[in-house]
This record gives sequence, C-alpha cells and structure tokens, in this order.
Amino acid sequence: MNQNNTYRITDFAISERPRERLEKLGPQALTTAELLAILLRVGVRGENAVQLGQRLLQELGGLKGIQKATFIEVCKKRGVGKAKAAQLKAAIELGRRLNCELPDEKPVIGSPMDVANLVMYEMSGLTQENLWVILLDTRNRVIKIDKLYQGSLNASTVRIGELFKSAIQMNSASIIMTHNHPSGDPGPSPEDVHLTQAVVQAGKLLDIPLIDHVVVGSSRYVSLKEKRLGFE
Repeated sequence: MNQNNTYRITDFAISERPRERLEKLGPQALTTAELLAILLRVGVRGENAVQLGQRLLQELGGLKGIQKATFIEVCKKRGVGKAKAAQLKAAIELGRRLNCELPDEKPVIGSPMDVANLVMYEMSGLTQENLWVILLDTRNRVIKIDKLYQGSLNASTVRIGELFKSAIQMNSASIIMTHNHPSGDPGPSPEDVHLTQAVVQAGKLLDIPLIDHVVVGSSRYVSLKEKRLGFE
C-alpha cells in the first residue's frame, strides 16, 4: 500500500481487525494498541489506527501517561485532535470510576497488596502527591477512604489531628495511610518515615492504630510496615 494513503482498519484482513477480534476472542485477547485503535477508529497518513495507538503509547509513556496527560497534550499528538482525545480520556475515566466502585460487600484489607489493589489505579495516575486515609472497622473492612491532602507531604505540613478526624467521627477501629509518588518510584523518603512515626504515636494516644503506610508508585508499591520504617 502507498505510504501516502491513509491506512484504515478495513485494510486489515477481517480476522485481524481489532473490533472483530474483540467480538470473537474478548477484549483481554487484544493488545493495548489494538484496544486504542478501536477508540481511534482511523489512522493518519502513513499509519493505521493500531500503529497510531502504538505511537501514542510510546510518546506519552503508556496508558498511565495518557491518563496523566492533559486533554490539550493528547490533542496535540499527530493524528488525534479533540474528538479522539475526548474518546481516549472518556474511556480512561470510565476505567477509573469502575475501579473505584465498591461492591456491596465492603473490601477487606488483609495485606499491603489489598491496599494497592484498592487505590493504585487512581493514585498512580495523579500528577501531584496525594495523601489518603483508609478507615477500617474491627474486621478490617473498609468504611471510607478519606482523600485529605494534595501537594508536598511531610510531618510539618500535614496536620496529624486531621488524619484522625473522620476516624473518630465514624468510630473507626484502625486506619491505613497511603500516598503516591508521581515520579513512579515508591521508595519511602525520610519525610515519609517521619510522618509515619508521628501518626503511629498519635494513633496510640487515640487508640486508633495506624496499621500501615503504603506508598504507591507506577504499578509498584512499598509498605512501610513491612520495611519496618516508622513502626516500632
């Protein structure tokens, strides 16, 4: 095919078209670029929709990069524009909302992985540090996720009493603290450890123990409790 032509999904053999493959095999069988191609529908001169999807993943840093990028930044990519950017942003937001919907049975937190599974999808897409507090009942079931702070986090800027306000009001048995590192590296900083120490001490006084502090990066997480950082 001439490189000056616009490649379309219809140029694929029927068995190779993403939409038909999804219908036959299910969405899990498709690559990320193929799933994006279904949203993009058509490519641009010299690229079919799958190739366009693959380029967007490379240029923006994967799905997380598309999630973090602003609408305007996505629009400016060659072959996208407002309509396609809106479709991509809408699809990612639907995924975020689905992940945030809690089932009728309250989630039970039994490990740092449970914490990560609960918050990582949304937190790893944030461009600034955010601090959330997960309130638990006596059976370690989630009562509420309190989204408290955004910006630089340390023991001097975070009001410790604010972390426990909802826990006291809702008779929470314990709390878990979690925050993200926009750099993608979940390695705890000295400030993270100092903040953890302060919250642990306050929790002892209030009889609402901090049972973990989980730092979320890009598809990775670190439990300060497991690393014995900030916990006696």
